[in-house]
Amino acid sequence: MKTFKYFLFLLLIISIGFCVYVAVQPNSFQVSRTRSIKAPASVIYNQVIDFKTWETWSFLGNKEDTKAIKTLNATPYSSIEQSMQTANFPPSKNYWTFTPNNDESTTVTYSITASNLSFGFKIKSVFMDDIEKQMGAQFQHSLEKLDSVVVTNMKKYSIEIQGITEHSGGFYIYNTTSCKINDLATTINTLLPKVIKYAKNNNIAISGFPFINYHSYDTINNAVMFSCCIPTTAKVITTQPDILTGQLEPFKTLKTSLKGDYKNLKEAWDMSFKYITNSGNTLADNGPMLEVYITDASLIANPADWKTDIYIALKD
Repeated sequence: MKTFKYFLFLLLIISIGFCVYVAVQPNSFQVSRTRSIKAPASVIYNQVIDFKTWETWSFLGNKEDTKAIKTLNATPYSSIEQSMQTANFPPSKNYWTFTPNNDESTTVTYSITASNLSFGFKIKSVFMDDIEKQMGAQFQHSLEKLDSVVVTNMKKYSIEIQGITEHSGGFYIYNTTSCKINDLATTINTLLPKVIKYAKNNNIAISGFPFINYHSYDTINNAVMFSCCIPTTAKVITTQPDILTGQLEPFKTLKTSLKGDYKNLKEAWDMSFKYITNSGNTLADNGPMLEVYITDASLIANPADWKTDIYIALKD
């Protein structure tokens, strides 16, 4: 009997000591993890701000968890502040920051803070692995999955052969050059803005989307000749020697549409030429071959949303 009393007394002492130990545990915690993702800040921000996407990358991805999260403040493409209140977790704040880097990546920081922790949560924390370590691993895993989802989504594209149609033609202003095929994208990015700037500075009425007219494409010699063009509502008399005026006569054409990164344009062109051959059509002699940029890549950050139309002139 005496031994049993000693045991109860010892148990009481241990219980009191444990309660004191729990009580002196930190009354708050903060966990933060960072990852650099090769994507524009706006694309990542749009993924995080939309709770519908969380199930694809977040450890809080089920509907019950996302219902418990509310966005308190958001600065587009820069930061997000959220509150979180779930049954098994103390009231907390989530913070996201998106910092663009010079290498076209974005540093994403995901943090959580909580204070005034309940005694029950402190007890749970004692028996859990270190909360910073445990939650940090969950945050890091979520950032890794976010990285994968964002990069994968940016690579999505589709090519659709629209079929044989008519291009209405029209006036345009342009500059012309030639370069190596592997320098094509860089050269276009240099020359096309100059034509756009000329049109804006001279209040020229634009009648459509910017386009490239390919005059020759020599893969054997790695050479391409092309014009960077802006369609106009009427014939323009230009005052700058490197900006010229042209006119496309209406022509029969195969139209192909690409939705996605410009990296997929070669595949779109190849599919178009294959379709022309298989359909028994023939390329027009010296006919226009146009690449029309429906979206402005400088305004739409996600390449998966870029739209481009291809027109290849055919013989009647």
